[in-house]
Parts: sequence; C-alpha cells; structure tokens
Amino acid sequence: MRHDAPLAPAATRTTCPYCGVGCGVLATPDGRGGATIAGDGEHPTNRGRLCSKGSALGETLGLGHRVLHPLKRNAAGGYDRVSWDAALDAVANGFRAIIDRDGPEAAAFYLSGQLLTEDYYIANKLMKGFIGSPHVDTNSRLCMSSTVAAQRRVFGSDTVPGAYEDFDSADLIVLVGSNTAWCHPILFRRMQDNRRERGARLVVLDPRVTATAEDADMVMALKPGSDAALFAGLLVHLTDRGLVDRGYVARHVAGFDEALANAREIAPDIASVSASAGLPKERIAAFYELWASTPHVVTAWSQGVNQSAQGTDKVAAILNCHLATGRIGRPGCGPFSLTGQPNAMGGREVGGLANMLAAHMGYAPDEIDRVRRFWQAPNIARREGLKAVQMLDAVADGRIRALWVMATNPAVSLPNADKVSAALAGLDLFIVSENVLSNDTLAARPHYILPAAAWGEKDGTVTNSERRISRQRAFLPLPGEAKPDWWIIGEVAKRLGFGEAFAYAGPHEIYAEHAALSAFENDGTRDFDIGAHAGLDRAGYDGLRPVQWPAPSRQPGGTDRLFGDGGFFGPERRAQMRPLAAPKLAAQASGDFPLLLNTGRVRDHWHSMTRTGFSPRLSAHIAEPSVSVNPADIARLGLAEGGFARLASIHGTAILRVVADGGVAEGAAFAPIHWSGETASDARIGALTQPLCDPFSGQPEMKATPVSVAAVAYRFEGFVLAREPFALPAESWWARLAVQSGEGRLFATNLSIDAIATLMRERFGTDELTELIDRDGGSYRCAVLRDGRLLAAFFLAPAGRAPLWDTVKAIFADPTAAVESRLALLAGRDPGGTDPGPTVCACFGVGLNAIRAAFEAGAATAEEIGLQLKAGTNCGSCLPEIRRIRSQAGASEAA
Repeated sequence: MRHDAPLAPAATRTTCPYCGVGCGVLATPDGRGGATIAGDGEHPTNRGRLCSKGSALGETLGLGHRVLHPLKRNAAGGYDRVSWDAALDAVANGFRAIIDRDGPEAAAFYLSGQLLTEDYYIANKLMKGFIGSPHVDTNSRLCMSSTVAAQRRVFGSDTVPGAYEDFDSADLIVLVGSNTAWCHPILFRRMQDNRRERGARLVVLDPRVTATAEDADMVMALKPGSDAALFAGLLVHLTDRGLVDRGYVARHVAGFDEALANAREIAPDIASVSASAGLPKERIAAFYELWASTPHVVTAWSQGVNQSAQGTDKVAAILNCHLATGRIGRPGCGPFSLTGQPNAMGGREVGGLANMLAAHMGYAPDEIDRVRRFWQAPNIARREGLKAVQMLDAVADGRIRALWVMATNPAVSLPNADKVSAALAGLDLFIVSENVLSNDTLAARPHYILPAAAWGEKDGTVTNSERRISRQRAFLPLPGEAKPDWWIIGEVAKRLGFGEAFAYAGPHEIYAEHAALSAFENDGTRDFDIGAHAGLDRAGYDGLRPVQWPAPSRQPGGTDRLFGDGGFFGPERRAQMRPLAAPKLAAQASGDFPLLLNTGRVRDHWHSMTRTGFSPRLSAHIAEPSVSVNPADIARLGLAEGGFARLASIHGTAILRVVADGGVAEGAAFAPIHWSGETASDARIGALTQPLCDPFSGQPEMKATPVSVAAVAYRFEGFVLAREPFALPAESWWARLAVQSGEGRLFATNLSIDAIATLMRERFGTDELTELIDRDGGSYRCAVLRDGRLLAAFFLAPAGRAPLWDTVKAIFADPTAAVESRLALLAGRDPGGTDPGPTVCACFGVGLNAIRAAFEAGAATAEEIGLQLKAGTNCGSCLPEIRRIRSQAGASEAA
C-alpha cells in the first residue's frame, strides 16, 4: 500500500433539501465541485432509500447558475457587483430610513421552508424582537398552515402526535388529498412494505385518481371541498356504532357534544354524505365500516386538505374522529400531516409564521413577555403580523415599503402571482437573498441581491414531519462571496445597532439559544422543548444525531409519540373538539369559468425548479407544462388531446399542453405548479390561482380555482437542442429543460419554415449546417456541427406530429462524439445504439422502450422488471407507471 496516496474524501452525513420527509443523505465530494449522493442507511427516516429527486442531488450542484457576489441595481436596471460592506450598510440604512419614516410595520420579511432553523430563528428574532414588526411570514403558509391552525385550535399546540413508525405498524392507512407515491415516495414505500408484509389496507381519498390510487385497496374520488363532510359523517357513524372511547373523551377531551351535534347537522346520514361527496352510499358505508373496525388506523393528509379556504376545518374534522376514538399517540394509529418542505416544521418551531412567536409561543401577553425577557428585546412585536397573501396585499397598497425575501420565489408560488410581481416592483426597498442568478422574483428587479449559501454549503438543522431534528452539514466550500443566511441577517442586525444580541460565533450558538428558549419557563407547559440541547457546544452540535422533539433536559433521547395518555396543551390539559363551518368551496364553477383547476406536483420536480431544473435526469419524465382534462371535457370544450389550451381565471392566464386523463373528474382540470417564466413561455400556474384564504390559517384555496379553457392552435411543433441558451421568437410557445451537455426546448410556433430556416442560418451561420426541408409536408430539420461534433439540432413538424427527441438527445449528450451520419441523425436514428424512449425510472434512467422490451421478452411483473433493469427498486415512485405499462402490454396481447 502506498502511504503517500491521497485519502478518499469522506462521506458527510446530511439531510435532503426537498420535502418534509427529511431523508438522511451521504454526500461525498468528487473534488470537482460536485458530489456523489447516496441514502444514509443509519438515518431512521429513510433507512438508505432516496427518491428520484434526492438521488439526483449531485446533478444540481454546479456553479454556472449561481449568484456569487452581492449585486446592486443600477440606474439602467442592470446590476453592479458591490462589496459585502456596501450591500449590508445599504440594506441596514434602507430599513432604518423606512422605519423612521413609516414605523416598524412598514418592514417585513418573507421566508422559506428551505431555510435552516438557525436562519429562521435569527430572522424572526431580528424583525419581531428588535425591529418590532410582526410581519414575518413564509412560503410554508402555502404548505401546511391549515394543519398548524387546526392543531393549535384542537390540541392547544402545533404538535404532530405520531411517528413514521406508525406507517409500518398501522392496519389501515387513509391518505387524504395526498399523491404520496409521487410527493413523499419514501414514506409511500414504507406503506407499501406494510401492505406486503403485514396485510395493511390503504385507502385513498382524492378528487383526482393519481399514481397513489393505483396502489391502493380502496379509492374514493370525492368532490372537491367535501372532505369535512365525509369526516363529519364518520364521527356520526362512530358514535352511532358505539365506538366512541368515552373514557378517553371524558379524561382528555372537551367539546365532544358540540362537535357531534355540529357533525349531525352537516352529515346526518350516509345519504347526505353521498350527496356532498358525489360518491355511492355503498362506498361511503364500506369506508366508514373499515375505519370503525380497524383500531390501528393512521389518517394522513397533505396539500389537498391544507390548500383550502376551509383547510383548518378539514384537518379538525379528521382530528375529531381520532380524538373521539382515542386513536392517537399509540403505535400504528393517529392523525398525521405530511409536510411539504424540508424545514417547514423547523420554521414553525422558531416563529416563522406571522401569527406565532418563537418556541411555539403565540401572542398572548404572557408569551410576549416571556420571549421579550429571554431575548432582552424591549421593542418586541405585540400583535400578530400579516400572513403571506395579506402581506403582499399590503405591499401592493403601500402599507409595507421594505421587504426582504429569502430562499423563495413568491412571484411564481403565491396566488394571483401577476399582482405579486407588480407589487414587488413597487417597493421602496426590495432585497432578495438567493443562490441563483435568475428567477421570476429576481425579474421584479430587487434593489439588492445577496448571494446565499446553498445546500451542501450550509450548516444547521431541519425538522421533518415526524418532529425529527436532523443536521444539514456542509460538504462543499462556500463559492465566491456566498454567505450563510444567518450570517447575512446577523450582519444587518449589527448595523441596525443590535450587535450584542446577534454576536453568534456560528450556527451552533444560535441552535443552543433556540433550545434554551424552548425550555425557558416551560416545565412541560409547552409542547416544544429541546432543553437537552441548550448546552450543546460546537462538537456536540457537529455530532448531533437525528432526534424527535420534545427532548427536554430530563429526556434527552426525544419522544416518539404524544397524547396517548392525554396531556394536551389546551385549557385543563384537554384537547378541544371543534365544530365546523358548513362545507363549501371558496368559489364555484360557472358558465364563464366551467372547470375547477386543481394544482400540485409532478413526480421528479420541486417547487419552481430552481434546483431540479438543472438535472437532466429529473427533466426527462414529464418534460413540459400541461393541463390534465377528462376526455369527455376535451370533447365538450373542443380541445385536442396533445394540443394546446389557454386557461384563464379572473386573475391571469396560462397556455399548456392538453393531456387526456380519465383520473380527472368531469368539470375539473389539473396543472402542475413547477413551471415559471424562466422555464416556460406561459405556464405560471400561480397567475391563475385565487387568493381566497382560510379565516384561521390564511392559507389560500389553490385546489379549486374556476377557470375557462379554450383551444390554442399552432402550425408547427418541434424541439431544439443547443450547447448554449437558444432563444425562440417571442410568439412561440416553449418549455425549457436541462439535457445532458446543454439545454433543450420543446416548442410550438406559427412561424413559417422559411422563417425558421433563416433563424438557424443567422444564429449558426459560421458553423456546418445540414438541413432537411420538406415544405409540402411541413417539415424542417437542421443539425449544426463544429469539427464534426453536434453543436445544435432543430426539428420541426406539423402540429400533432411533433418529432420525438429521445434518440437525438442521447447523441447530443456526448459533446465529444463525432457524428458518423448526418442523415441518420436528421432521421432521428442512432446507427450505433438503441432508442431508450421517454424516461420512466428517473433514479436509474430506464426508458419506456426498455421496459416494454422486457415485458415482451417474458417479464411478468414490476418486480421482475426491477430485477432485470433496476427500475422501481429505489424510491418506487415509478412502480405504478411500470404496472400500467404491463397492463397495456397485456391488453395489446389480448387484442
């Protein structure tokens, strides 16, 4: 063995930056600015598994898209590089001037579930504690704030009672408004393992029949907005069957009689529930009987419940059923919120929501005084602040004049997003902390762009959906002049004169203070207590293992479940069952707006694609923005499957590809949220969605916006692949996505073939162009070569006959490969390879054609496909699609 050989880089244990599942990750730097990624087999959340997004994290670490230096907007609207001192001085002076002129409530922060707990803590401390403005909110308002409001109203605290282990031991799992197979695939694998190994039953309640429903025992496609009626009816059924745990209710619950009387008004019998939910009485009766007869039941929900103007009541309706039966806080049973973001829970812990102070305290006088004394902050805010939608309304009407946006993209994600963009552009002081050079919020031209550290460079903690605190650890150096968010905020605080309260040597000191506040004057009176961590030094912080809170000083190992023996945080330590408002949608479909637009995620992308959009692997499964519509509505509305449609609400418009989907009910439509002005010509779904909000949570109803749909015709469709960004004419429809070794765009246009040919010749006139032009057939193909290697490719065909790009994309992936036959390339063939077809399994890059070929060769099940091709053996989110391919192959054989 050579003793002078360099040591292989060690893997760093960290946590995935995507959803609230909170998977452990092993990241090993590759020495070139990237890293290899694997699941952490010792992390209790994922046990070594990663979903497609987590597996592809290494593809998102490049610096080509990063903002690396502080930038100041100049008089011409461009940006000049400035020093950190100049930027921080200007930000502090700008806040000071506006606060002196208009008062502290003219200033606000808009934060993100992508921030680490330490970043969140110091931002809240500065604005709420020392500036004295309560206006700090977060994009988590769009994610799970209805659950927060319901849990605080019912439990007296924002507490998730259960643990992921309950998905392993439950005998019945009910998923409400959650496409778990795509949005939380690691948890879905645990549920499927339970079904296979223990025979657990899975029920899916969702207006849309999703990939999750394809692996369920019972599917209930209920009407939008009827969730609360369904669970009110369940409470009535449980009572009438004599299944209420009267002892548990008597000891630990208040308000049962009032909640039951209210439930009888809403859902007096199964017939009324059938009318509300649009489901057969027999199906409802079967679900009620299954829930009633299975003691170990977990009811889990996500955005389909939360993103509603009645989301708080929907969650409360679920909580009421579990409280009435005492099915809470015990192994294998309980209500469970599946959180959307990696640190939405951590943000809640430190007061990231406008109606909360730090350490799960609110704005009651004694809580304000407690936080004031702990922080020594005489100017502490003394009332709740504006929630996200209302905050941007205040920006629009001039009540808020200074706004600092951190780690989020509100010009895409907030409802009525066109109004949001216009409001941001009118601020007196607009600051964005970011790590990308360009997004829709940056297009609103902030005065300062501050370069923030990204995942892999940041050091801190996050809390997942089961209350488990895990470390995100840095394994890459800070690039350029990028800095952690906590450092940036602290430096502004010092310049505002609060230096003594913000003199942190590192995130470990912030975390220790956060832990100390959680234990301050607590003695078990508040749910959130991590007092065991209050004395952590740097070494203890660096070595912190995943732990569930509460972890008080007397119980440092944490707590897996709560409330099994009561101990709620309402008056007299009881839960408070809540009556519900009459279930209804915030807005109804009409003659002018005949469809209800549902929104959500696709399998392999995340939020506005500012991370996943850089991964060719994640861009391959669903490559363009679309609207899924029932085939009957496609015919009724004069649309064309595979064509285009303009969606319009009273707030805005978008143009999307039309997908026929029998899983979408008649009168409904579904569109994914991910595409932005950066990645598509006209696909910002936030521009359509309505800003009507829940009265308790302030969460907007983003699952049922009335829209009109009209066909849009284009003469041609095609694709372009280029090593460098390629701008299409403004009148074209396009979607941009990452491909190996360059950029790809799928597009549609009304430009003539001659105009397209001229465009290519002007753009690549100094290179070798080979063109195939068929004016009569409406086809144009062009390959651009330099030194025999493919530089760009442009394929155009008549609408409805869009050329497939999988083979050309595979050739394009190797920038060093010589093109042997230009004619074969322009024909879309690879003489030396096989066409993989569209990607099905993003984890292992397995295409449709390979899976079809394996089935044709004799594979009989998805499991056999996994053995042969590995597809479906990692996160499993492609398994429903693999089974669907098998069914289609069987149908073809039968025909």
